[in-house]
Amino acid sequence: MNDRLKLDPQFESPVPAVPFSRRGFLVSSAATDFALTAGPIMAQTMIKTPMDGLDGDDTQIQAKDGKFIPIYWAAPQAAGKRAVILVVPEIWGAHEHIKDVARRVAKAGYFAVVTEPYSRIGDLTKVTDIKEVIAVANQLTDEVCFADLDATVDWTSKHAKADVNRLGITGFCRGGRTVWQYTGHSKKIKAGVAWYGGLSPTPPAMPLSPIDTADKLNAPVLGLYGGANQGIPQNMVDRMNAALVAFGKHKESMIHVYPDMPHAFNADYRPSYHKEAAEDGWKRMLAWFKKHGV
Repeated sequence: MNDRLKLDPQFESPVPAVPFSRRGFLVSSAATDFALTAGPIMAQTMIKTPMDGLDGDDTQIQAKDGKFIPIYWAAPQAAGKRAVILVVPEIWGAHEHIKDVARRVAKAGYFAVVTEPYSRIGDLTKVTDIKEVIAVANQLTDEVCFADLDATVDWTSKHAKADVNRLGITGFCRGGRTVWQYTGHSKKIKAGVAWYGGLSPTPPAMPLSPIDTADKLNAPVLGLYGGANQGIPQNMVDRMNAALVAFGKHKESMIHVYPDMPHAFNADYRPSYHKEAAEDGWKRMLAWFKKHGV
């Protein structure tokens, strides 16, 4: 197993806090390991979604602070504007699994776009200690994260294939938390789906939790959580549900729990992957977006 990443200087951030470069990894081999912290790569469950019938690419956009950030997009080749889904990565950033998720979303008929959240901080795929990955990822403030997503929406609004008047968001792990919080930040979001997103505050970068901001949601959010997730225990999920009922502006917001599922049950490149729950969650996600006009 080769734990050296193939990097492309085309995607190096002009003004990074730590030297950064990124190109799709896990691309040529499902056995390629990134950041060892993700656990063993499971080649037998790694899903590969081809670009057949799709357009898409890695590119860079200028953020509101003038810096350039990498994004990845995918959309059907067929003519016409498509509803847009923001796909928000886990703590390792926009790696190949997340890009594959974007392609799956595009195969479902959407314009999918991934913003690399950590380009100012460093290349977390090269960090081999999970505690260090978390510590570095937790330097990303909500303010910067939201501003970069806003810039991505602005860029997407000018794309010939995209209709940001029908805008949804989904994300995983740290990105799942971002779904809750960004839906409270942006009035453009029509619906969100949060996959096992953290429900605790992490000050100073993330001083408020989704529980704290349940009253701020601008659109209905569906949460997909595992009942055996030791990092997000059931009592915390219950608190989030209670907050949605008591304070949520959108009473349709809800959480679906898969009783025996661990964290990251949709991550098909990790041992935590569970095909049945992942496929059921995917169907629920697409139905949620359709129900709410995305």
